[in-house]
Amino acid sequence: MQTRTEAAEKEPDAPARPPLVREFLLVAGLFLVYKLGRQVAAGHTGEAYHDARRVWDLERTVHLPGEGAVQSLLLHGTAPAHVANTYYAAVHFPATAAFLVWLYLRRPAHYVWARRVLAAITAAALALHLAFPLAPPRMLAAAHLVDTARVYGPSVYGPPRSDHLSNQFAAMPSLHFGWALMVAIGLIAATRSRFRWLWLLHPLLTLLVIVGTANHYWLDSLVAAALLALALAVVPMPRRRAVTVARAPGRLAPAEDAVLVGAGR
Repeated sequence: MQTRTEAAEKEPDAPARPPLVREFLLVAGLFLVYKLGRQVAAGHTGEAYHDARRVWDLERTVHLPGEGAVQSLLLHGTAPAHVANTYYAAVHFPATAAFLVWLYLRRPAHYVWARRVLAAITAAALALHLAFPLAPPRMLAAAHLVDTARVYGPSVYGPPRSDHLSNQFAAMPSLHFGWALMVAIGLIAATRSRFRWLWLLHPLLTLLVIVGTANHYWLDSLVAAALLALALAVVPMPRRRAVTVARAPGRLAPAEDAVLVGAGR
């Protein structure tokens, strides 16, 4: 029979892991709502191109670096562009899903926090897609950029007029960048490795890919980062506190390493 002291020494105040089936249905439902919402936002072609010209002119006015400077790095042969297109198509959802699964299994409190933050930024992005349809720079003639996915492959999009699976006029904000940045922040917050800051390479590489492939403007990523900052300010992070553990009757040991507490569901 396990003693009270032994139970306390194992994992004091460990946060409960949310029910798996409920979490799966919740995350799947959020994804479905987002996909359906993007379809509702589709169809504003003229407005999307008008907004694209406004964004392009604003970037030039505030002297942001040209997206073409990044794309030129990918156009030295077919391999760099193909790798960038593959990264854009294949990393976004799997990396975010793997991040959530790992947190669910290893850091339940951080999982609940990250899921809430991702849901908040995704909802805000959907609202902005409805209010501000935006054609990506690969569709804007004034940008003089190459649609690298169409030229070098692989592409996740079909022709805009016949693509009924995605809304290609929802460039702002870039959830590719927003989710990648949250993955890095979440892993840095949930781990203690001295190398954990290297996770920032993921959003950095994502930023170079989405700009270099002409799928997003610089401003798309800046707006995504701002929305994420707001979500992080609103959704509280799991707190840490020291827990005192009794090692023998009538004797208290020094405070153990901080443990995660206080995560709601």
